[in-house]
Amino acid sequence: MKVVEVNALAKALAGHKDEAFFSASAAAQASRKCSPRVTNEAVQKAAAAVNDSDHRRATNVSARLDAQQKKLNLPILPTTTIGSFPQTIELRRVRREYKANKISEQDYIKAIKEEIKKVVELQEELDIDVLVHGEPERNDMVEYFGEQLSGFAFTVNGWVQSYGSRCVKPPIIYGDVSRPKPMTVFWSSTAQSMTARPMKGMLTGPVTILNWSFVRNDQPRHETCYQIALAIKDEVEDLEKAGINVIQIDEAALREGLPLRKSEQAFYLDWAVHSFRITNCGVQDTTQIHTHMCYSNFNDIIHSIIDMDADVITIENSRSDEKLLSVFREGVKYGAGIGPGVYDIHSPRIPSTEEIADRINKMLAVLETNILWVNPDCGLKTRKYAEVKPALKNMVAAAKLLRTELASAK
Repeated sequence: MKVVEVNALAKALAGHKDEAFFSASAAAQASRKCSPRVTNEAVQKAAAAVNDSDHRRATNVSARLDAQQKKLNLPILPTTTIGSFPQTIELRRVRREYKANKISEQDYIKAIKEEIKKVVELQEELDIDVLVHGEPERNDMVEYFGEQLSGFAFTVNGWVQSYGSRCVKPPIIYGDVSRPKPMTVFWSSTAQSMTARPMKGMLTGPVTILNWSFVRNDQPRHETCYQIALAIKDEVEDLEKAGINVIQIDEAALREGLPLRKSEQAFYLDWAVHSFRITNCGVQDTTQIHTHMCYSNFNDIIHSIIDMDADVITIENSRSDEKLLSVFREGVKYGAGIGPGVYDIHSPRIPSTEEIADRINKMLAVLETNILWVNPDCGLKTRKYAEVKPALKNMVAAAKLLRTELASAK
């Protein structure tokens, strides 16, 4: 079809315009604009009103962290993971068979609940402070949400290389985006019912969903991003109502979408950061909002990251040879919680307790004790349990070792 269009344009430029072809094209564009599958007036009205507010939470991050600590009662150097746990062959088989209608919904839910229970029990055994449910129901962090949002379509075999041998099927955003019903509340609340410890609700942020999709070309990208942000906002508020007190909104690809032209970067960062704030501006002070970033060099956008106003940011650090810490050595003030990754999950290598403790000590040299979190660089989806268990065990041991040292130094 593209070749046909290029040929028609070439003929038109040469003075031989195919009037019927161009009329059909104009009719198709008009039909698309009027289609109820593409246009949702309520969504467009809500997105248009976004610029009427800065969408900031009611109180500053320092006051919020105090309120959250009273509710969560976490130790210093709290430990957590980024979200996903290993996806075994058996787990992938269950999802594949459910999608192919080879097993019932009841059997699928039972299998996923059993996997969540296993992940929760493992984290409690390791004595991790803030838990995750492991995301066993998710095929991909963008595809999973796109499948449940209106305005998204998917290919069957449209695979794109992400990195190495890892491939994804980016969704196609063809219309206005809204959330017909809750997407993660059932699984997060199920996981929370299995433990007395805080359970993180896990969401993919609007900027990452946008940047890892094929985006409609009939409106500016930032307008589409605002629509996604409003849909995620609904999910965040439903998670809070369901008793989830810690909610992570991943923005792994925020830096990735930064335009190459410097003249366009400020505008991009403005609407990208605004989109993130939209997602969580309506929650209570006691609800702790996390975000996670990876695959990036963050030093040049650190002020935009601060402006996101998340309560806690977990961020890739170990693979970049701890370049992130240089920002804080240079005097950038950061008052929210921060968890620079203490070990690289992209390698099967298991770090020792001493190695992780040394990394945490380097962080403590430039960051306040009361804001530092201890966590891996990224999610554990691509690792094996034989690698994950000892690595997390050593991570928790390192955090406990430093808690003891800090307490005795007082």
